[in-house]
Amino acid sequence: MIRNSLALLLAATAMTAPLAAQEEGEKKAPHHEAAKAEAEAAWARAPLEETEVRHRDSVTINGRAYPYVASAGTLTVRDIEGKPTASMFYTAYTLDGTKPGTKRPVTFLYNGGPGSPSFWLRMGSFAPIRIRTTSPEFVRPAPYDVGPNPDSLLDKTDLVFLDAIGTGYSRPLGDMKPAQFYGVDEDVDVFAGAIQRYVTKYGRWMSPKFLLGESYGTLRSGALAYQLQEKGMALNGVVLLSSIMNYGYRQPGLDQVYLNYLPSYAATAWYHNRLADRPADVATVVAQARAFAVGPYMSALAKGQSISPQERDQIAEQMSRLIGISPDYIKRANLRIDLPRFQKELLRGSARTVGRFDSRYLGIDTDAAGERPETDASSDAISGAYIASFQDYLQSTLGYKTDLPYRLSARDAAGWTWNWKHKSPDGSQNNPNTAIDLGAAMRANPYLKVLSMNGYYDMATPFFGTENDLGHMMLEPAQQANLRFTYYPAGHMTYLNPDALRSMKADLARWYDEAVSDAKSSTPPVPPSGQGARQSR
Repeated sequence: MIRNSLALLLAATAMTAPLAAQEEGEKKAPHHEAAKAEAEAAWARAPLEETEVRHRDSVTINGRAYPYVASAGTLTVRDIEGKPTASMFYTAYTLDGTKPGTKRPVTFLYNGGPGSPSFWLRMGSFAPIRIRTTSPEFVRPAPYDVGPNPDSLLDKTDLVFLDAIGTGYSRPLGDMKPAQFYGVDEDVDVFAGAIQRYVTKYGRWMSPKFLLGESYGTLRSGALAYQLQEKGMALNGVVLLSSIMNYGYRQPGLDQVYLNYLPSYAATAWYHNRLADRPADVATVVAQARAFAVGPYMSALAKGQSISPQERDQIAEQMSRLIGISPDYIKRANLRIDLPRFQKELLRGSARTVGRFDSRYLGIDTDAAGERPETDASSDAISGAYIASFQDYLQSTLGYKTDLPYRLSARDAAGWTWNWKHKSPDGSQNNPNTAIDLGAAMRANPYLKVLSMNGYYDMATPFFGTENDLGHMMLEPAQQANLRFTYYPAGHMTYLNPDALRSMKADLARWYDEAVSDAKSSTPPVPPSGQGARQSR
């Protein structure tokens, strides 16, 4: 349930004010103001001095041992005048013997939220240590299976996991308030400062540099790639994992969100065997759903209430064959199936719901008559294991000690809210779309590679929406060659599926080699046919 709470903002952009701010009486109550002041003071108790602990270990990847140094510590971020503003917590994994001035790649990784720390990626994906889980199954209570990760990326790049301010052990400094970091651009500014600080402190300016963000972290990456480029740090590559780069299409009254979800609905119905004419593989039904979405379905939705009864019936029948929901239900929903309704309706007959982060997971509600799930089964299944395993690893293995509590969510702070305004390269936006920023960065840097990694069963950030956003960066053919898509039989946290993780590692290994090699070459990339290269699994 923790992860479910961390991502509530993915459901709607309007969810930026806490309940307390909506209750006028409570907002003005003296005890509330006192509690808020006390909470803000507690946030600022991070030390100004940078901290670091180190631990040596080794991991075997493809039969070869890689000795490494694991470090946990803080980076002090300063403003343009040199005033300390924030302390950002990180965990880094560097190949043992790496020295300042090295040309070995370094990758900065982070989760999203907004308001989530990076322990999900840190414990589940490409670090040399990970928690081993089976998917899609609920993880049993402690003790958990934590050990070496043969699918680590350490053979290709050093790894630096960063916690956003207000999460983990990351805190404001001095008289800075938490709210000064809670916004699209505020967040990007402090991440840019932390990355620059790490690169300077550890002598990594000559290293090929990469970003890897998950979920809201992909929105951060789009803007961050552009800002770092403007500040003189040209990146070699950006990995977008389970993307949500454009919040504009989620506004009420817009139909794009229904188009974006349709292929994910079809994949989910295929997985749960709800299709009468079920293809042999999920990629086939996804291709059918894509074609329907940009063809008859888009045309029908554009007609609004003027659609004819005959066309409405025809579209409902076609949708039903793709997504496993009855034509009658689809018509009663005006051909527009909201995500919670789909989660509840698909398996209503067996009194089960499907997960949002990963629609392969099944949940059980109090009753089967409601319109939305009571919880997200895919979140409930893993949260406890990840939280406990990271806390134990940090304290028992790395030996990191602090009096600060590890914040599982920035939204635990009193008065938490998020500023969604964003100044993009071509003007300000109330609903950010940082695919625009990423496109600008790719035009400025013709060697910047972008890899979009997607789960077929991710219904928090549907892959078809990502294809649409990245397909509208208006890249020229030579730049399109730098954009690639991969797909996996998994959900939002694609790395939960061990087979998917293995495939992801193989895809990333090739991609890193190409990105580093192309940066050394004077030959421009070869344009693919169509928008970006697409690879299914």
